[in-house]
This record gives sequence, structure tokens and C-alpha cells, in this order.
Amino acid sequence: MNPELAKFDDAVATLTAAGQPFELDTVEIGGACFRNYAAMPANLGQYFKVMQQHSAKEFAVYLEQRYTFAEAYAHSAAFARALIEHYGVAKGDRVAILSRNNPQWMMAFIATLSIGAVAVPMNAWWTAEELDYGFDDSGATVVVADRQRIERLAPIAARHSLRIISVDDCSGLDQEHTPFAELVTRFSGAEMPAQEVLPDDYATIMYTSGSTGHPKGALSSHRGILSALYSWMLMGTATKMIAGEDAAGDKNPPVGLLTIPLFHCTASHSAFLLSLIVGRKLVIMHKWDPQEALRLIEQERVTWFNGVPTMSAELQAAAENSERDLSSLKEIMAGGAARPPDQVRKITGTFRNSSAGIGYGLTETNALGAVNAGTFYAANPSSTGRAVPAVTEFRVMGEDGKALATGERGEVCIKSPANVLGYWRKPEATAEAFVDGWFHTGDVGYLDQDGFLYIVDRIKEIIIRGGENISCLEVEAAIYSHPAVFEAAVFGLPDERLGEVVGAAVVLKEGAELTSDELREFLADHLAGFKIPEHLWFRAEQLPRIASGKIFKRQLKADYTAELAG
Repeated sequence: MNPELAKFDDAVATLTAAGQPFELDTVEIGGACFRNYAAMPANLGQYFKVMQQHSAKEFAVYLEQRYTFAEAYAHSAAFARALIEHYGVAKGDRVAILSRNNPQWMMAFIATLSIGAVAVPMNAWWTAEELDYGFDDSGATVVVADRQRIERLAPIAARHSLRIISVDDCSGLDQEHTPFAELVTRFSGAEMPAQEVLPDDYATIMYTSGSTGHPKGALSSHRGILSALYSWMLMGTATKMIAGEDAAGDKNPPVGLLTIPLFHCTASHSAFLLSLIVGRKLVIMHKWDPQEALRLIEQERVTWFNGVPTMSAELQAAAENSERDLSSLKEIMAGGAARPPDQVRKITGTFRNSSAGIGYGLTETNALGAVNAGTFYAANPSSTGRAVPAVTEFRVMGEDGKALATGERGEVCIKSPANVLGYWRKPEATAEAFVDGWFHTGDVGYLDQDGFLYIVDRIKEIIIRGGENISCLEVEAAIYSHPAVFEAAVFGLPDERLGEVVGAAVVLKEGAELTSDELREFLADHLAGFKIPEHLWFRAEQLPRIASGKIFKRQLKADYTAELAG
């Protein structure tokens, strides 16, 4: 084994020993045994109290808004009291959050979990039709939303008896709503309500697009999210231990640039929730723009960046000829999709004070999985890294469900207490994906002799566009709902900027006429914009089949990839 890897493993062993901060024990969840952090808080409400240790530090910056940790916790406590007294929210009730990133999103999340309610972060890009499904499935009736999303809720608000809390200027809207700020003022000075919440009580429902059409709600416990947070803390502590670094000696205090939507656990967990324990200020971007990102990095002395690979590539291209002082930036992380190896070299060449890294995790694992960073990543940019210690295990399984040898390709499976409890109200899908404590990811990969994971393919019909999962079946279902369509196939096509984009081949019914623009306009009423096919081909003949009669998507993808390339 590489000597540096051995040092890291020794540091982890020291930190997880009896009496140490990350001491391990075992816990049984759903009939399976897992390694567990013995000193972890019982719930996220207890975890949020760490904010009081950073009272005077800045918590978040967003446009003209600035909040300290003390202000953010006080507003969260007031909002928690409002949820209980004004809205009658009880333990286990679902509270939806549907908004672009802002400090109120985070305060609503803190308040909801602190009182034992279940936070349901919804995709802010969903259409009214997709939101209709989300509210029907989750059962949430209280929703925290911004103006754009409130307008989108108008057609379905009455059907779901929604009570809407607005987080920005919603003057002039016909839809009834109560401003977040008004509730915080009304309950100002309230203590955070006390609520008994057990580690395995429900915490969040986060929707993920799978291969079965409608998004599935991944149901996490408090233990699940805390296990992810403690694992990343352990990894960071071990890394500093072997490097001999003293965090207190850093020239710049920790500051993160928040670029990813908070309805993804990469942002809500590794950016937002992990920032609380270290007192890291989050600078929230209104929307992604690489030049604006450079301005904010310089102005706020940002030390940590995380985004989909597209963002870090655009940041690097913008920084190449920039005269801004970007010397504070120490870490440039990525996740949600593969990052081309050449991009790693460009990033480390442009940001000489920075360490590049990539993570692999899923909604079903609370974003916990593998990380590859620093010199290991520079030397091995095609791997997504080793398992984050110390409660996560990887296993590559064959079709018979048995573990494969080192270097053999099979389905990547993950066992960890950070895994979600299952899919909300979908027992069959849960039983299929979670077996004896192992989550079956649907990704194809292999492990090398040092435990580095390589993702090489996907079993499921999923397109990952700029970090967003898109179900081929969901897009196909929307296309098939057009009366002129006879058959259709949806598939991912390689894209230099986004990793993949949506492509579709369509055969129309005899005598029917339809243009690409007309079909896209139709789909806009059924699908979020990022799911609508960027490339459309209308074919006169039947789509190609394999022996079983199924459409031969691999052939279609290969043919149209070649056509675009050339």
C-alpha cells in the first residue's frame, strides 16, 4: 500500500479508538448491523446547537443579506415556534421547502428538523405537474416557497390544501401566503422548542429520479444524515493530522461558495450542514455565473468551492485570464457526475494554492461514499476515490449477489448507517434496492488493490445532466403522451460541458405531423426544462430492436453520438 495511504489509515484507527472523538460501536438498523459513531448526537436538533458556539461569526451572505450564526439560530427558533403554534406542525409531519437557495431555506430546514418534523426539499425546477405528484406523494401541506415557485403552485394549491410561507417579496400575488419574516418577527425571542427525537426517527424526504418513472422519495433518519457528517469530519481531521496542519493557523477563516441547489444532499449536507460544525460562512450565489463566482471568491475570501464538474471547468476557464486575487481558495471539489481527467490537470495548473477533489455518493446514501482529493486525485484522476471512513463499506457484486474479486466489474453496493431507510411509501422499490444493509446503486464499477473505486457504467436508465439525474422512462412517458407519437426512445448523449444531455428518437403515427419545437413546447407543460431533449430525431422507420423485441437504445446512442461528432 502507498505509505501515505497507510498513514491516513493509521490516523483513522487512532481517532476511532475507544475514548476518542470518533469512537465506534455497532448498531442494528432494519435487521442489519452497522458500524456507528458512539459520541454522535441523538438527533439533528442537538447538532444544530453547535451554531451557538459560533455566535458572532457570519453564517450566510446572500445578495444584500448577511446573518451571523446567532441571528440564524434565533430566526430558526422563532420559525420553529411558528410551525408549532401557528401551523400546528407536529412530530412526523412533512414540511416542504421549495425555493432557490437563500438563508431562509436553511433556517426553515433547521427549524423543521429541530421539532421532529420531516423536511421535504423539493426540486425548484419542477413543473406544476411534477410538484402535484410531489405533494400528493409526500403529504406535505405546509410549504416554504419563493415567488417564482408560489406562482407555479397556484394551479394545485387548493387541491393539496397548501399553506404557503413566502421567503421573498410576493406583493401583488393572488395566492394567499404568509411572509417568513412576519412569522419570525411575531415569534421573535422564542427558545428553540424542545422535542424528543430518536436517532432513527424520520428526518428528510429527498426526491431522486430513478429508472422507474416518477421520482422516489428517499427517506432518511437523523442517524443517516449525522453519520455522513461525522464521516466527513473524521476524514478531514485525519487528513490534517497526517499533514501536521493546525486549522487555527489558517490565514483565512473557512468560507464556502454555495453553487449547488440545496434540494440536493451534496449541497444541503456537505456544504450547508457540515459548515455548522466548523463555523464556515456560506456565500450563496443567486445563480451560477463564473465571473460572479470569481468576484465573490475575491471579495469574501472564499476557501472552499463545490459544484458539478461543469462549474469547476467554467470557473477554471474564467480564472485563467483573470486578475482577481483568488489566493484564498484552498479546495475545489466536485460531485454529481464524472470529471474528465484533463480537467483535473487544468484546475491544479490554474489554482496553484488549491487542492482538487471529487466525491461519489447518492441521495440514497446521504451523499456519503468515496472521496478522491489532493495528490491522490492528481495522480489518479479517473477514480472517484476510496470509501470515506469509518462506517462505509463498498462491495462490487456480480449478478448472483456475490462479491467480486479486486479489479472485476460489477454493481457497486454501499453499506453504511448513512444509507436512507428506504423509499417513502414504496416498499417494493425499497426491497429491491436495499438488501441486507447494502444499497444497490445501479452503477457498474470496480475496486483496485488500494480500495480506490472506479465507476465505468450504469445499469439503470439514468441520464446525468450537469449533476441532475433524469429518468429516461419519465421523459419517454411524457413524449408518448403526445397524440402524434407512435414510439420513442430517450438516451444520454455525451456533452463536454454538462457530461450528458438528453437525446430522443421519435416515430410519429401514420399521417401525423410534428416539429421539434412543437414537441418541446408540449413537453414544457409536463417536464422541468433540464429534462426536455436537447437533441431530437424524427424517424420514418420503426426504432431498432434487440432479440427480445426491446428498443436497442445502445445502438441509437452510438449512432447519434457518431452523427453529432461528425
